[in-house]
Amino acid sequence: MPISLTLSSLKFLLLIILISISQTFGQEDPLYRREARFHPVVARSAMVATENKYATQAGLQILKEGGNAVDAAVTIGFTLAVAYPRAGNLGGGGFMLIYLADSHQVLSIDYREKAPVDASRDMFLDEEGKADKEKSRHSILSAGIPGTVAGLTLALEKYGTISLKRALQPAIELASRGFPVDLELSKSLTQVKGRMESSQASMDIFYKKGGETYSEGETLIQKDLAWSLKQIADNGPGSFYNGAIAKKIDSFMKQNGGLITSHDLKSYKAVTRKPVQGEYRGYKIYSMPPPSSGGVHVIQMLNILEQFPLSSFGHNTAKTIHILAEAMKYAYADRSKHLGDPDFSPIPVSELTSKKYAKFIKDKIDTEKITPSRDISPGNLNLQEGNNTTHFSVMDRYGNAVSNTYTLNFSYGSKITVPGTGILLNNEMDDFSAKPGSPNAYGLVGGKLNAIAPEKRMLSSMSPTIVMKDGRPFLITGSPGGGRIITTVLQIIINVIDFDMNISEATNAVRVHHQWLPDELKAEKGLNEDTVNILREMGYRVVIGNTIGVAESIMQKEKYLYGASDPRRPGGLTAGY
Repeated sequence: MPISLTLSSLKFLLLIILISISQTFGQEDPLYRREARFHPVVARSAMVATENKYATQAGLQILKEGGNAVDAAVTIGFTLAVAYPRAGNLGGGGFMLIYLADSHQVLSIDYREKAPVDASRDMFLDEEGKADKEKSRHSILSAGIPGTVAGLTLALEKYGTISLKRALQPAIELASRGFPVDLELSKSLTQVKGRMESSQASMDIFYKKGGETYSEGETLIQKDLAWSLKQIADNGPGSFYNGAIAKKIDSFMKQNGGLITSHDLKSYKAVTRKPVQGEYRGYKIYSMPPPSSGGVHVIQMLNILEQFPLSSFGHNTAKTIHILAEAMKYAYADRSKHLGDPDFSPIPVSELTSKKYAKFIKDKIDTEKITPSRDISPGNLNLQEGNNTTHFSVMDRYGNAVSNTYTLNFSYGSKITVPGTGILLNNEMDDFSAKPGSPNAYGLVGGKLNAIAPEKRMLSSMSPTIVMKDGRPFLITGSPGGGRIITTVLQIIINVIDFDMNISEATNAVRVHHQWLPDELKAEKGLNEDTVNILREMGYRVVIGNTIGVAESIMQKEKYLYGASDPRRPGGLTAGY
């Protein structure tokens, strides 16, 4: 009996010691802080966050081999063109934001699509002068000159360390050998089949004989796309813009009444631009400049929100959401008038992102009362100055970071594949203002600065963003989602900074969105019912509906990297080492 009591006492004492030890680690070791409760991915050296596991694995392998963040990003971009065809692409375009640790420099690469030389301002208007949505979204005329190949290869040439062949290797292997179709890919192909049927080349690639959709687990092989990727690997980007691929695109356009010519392709250039920059509660914010509207309005809204004590209002309370909605309305109103391609018109970036202008807007906001959108108009400034997009974030062991968002616009773009290439064409021409004042597919209203013109880049909402703290990257984030991209990125930032959330909490939290017109507050399911009722009593038309954005983010705290892939779209993977 005495021995039995002694053993029990020893067990109890050992348990107390173990609990004490675990609590100590929980207070001092980042691996055991509250992030761990939400199972974020944690790494010491490098990390990748994308919407596709094959892309994440390919990028991470590059980092393990000693490549830098740009090497990994370019590899990911090409891999997504194969493994994530609804948004990954060779036939689209996008934006890349890069932080270079050696020079402490943040720069951006603009590889947004351009309008062909033969494009005209009224090309999408019908006989009555109304915007023809079918033409701007689903015809061969909807395709802008692709920029992805130019942008990715420019980044690799200027800031990468590996060869183009190495960067393309995973994509070529996936396209040649195929990969198992997952449930999301199978479902998305089923959803777009009706539109895909207008392109025999698309049907031959993405569907089985007879037009049957690939089921989960079946292998999708893309031999034509493998050919295109090999052309780029062997001959560089010139093969796409002035070689064998360009000839196929030019021929297809001529045969089918398209506008993109060999001259358009040969003339296309990706460009390096200076990012827009702001400061929020001591953090430096870098994001994409025009022709993206995203960076300008993320910073504009942060400037407005900085003047309110959001943390004391509480996360997603009616008061906080009201302030968010008001800031969003003013920003989107300005977007409708002041944003476009900076190579064609002066864009008032410094005015829109100034603290002074934010103070002017803040003074108009009543914390207890809604301002109807009809009472909000774009600011008078001194002009001296899709939903199926995909984003990925990368940080390497050297301290470099990449935030990249690129797109075909709609899911699978125009649904039209150039025969013999495996390349889906974008339908980005719909992002122009076919008729100033008319909304595009995302309900966004554009003005004269975003009217169609030859060789002009269409306005975008893509917002790859890097947040800096104490001179080094703190948060790398971005999202797909059309017009909702901007507000998704905004909420990731304030969730982390104002509400002290870890990256998993910040990503999983319920989101809201207001874009001025239509005058409605969109919210995801899960928003507190009492909060919804209070907002409706204030006068908001609250619409509970689809998910908002799909963020892929990495956060650096002390010596650790924490990452999260958004659960709103299955199939994403964050990984590090």
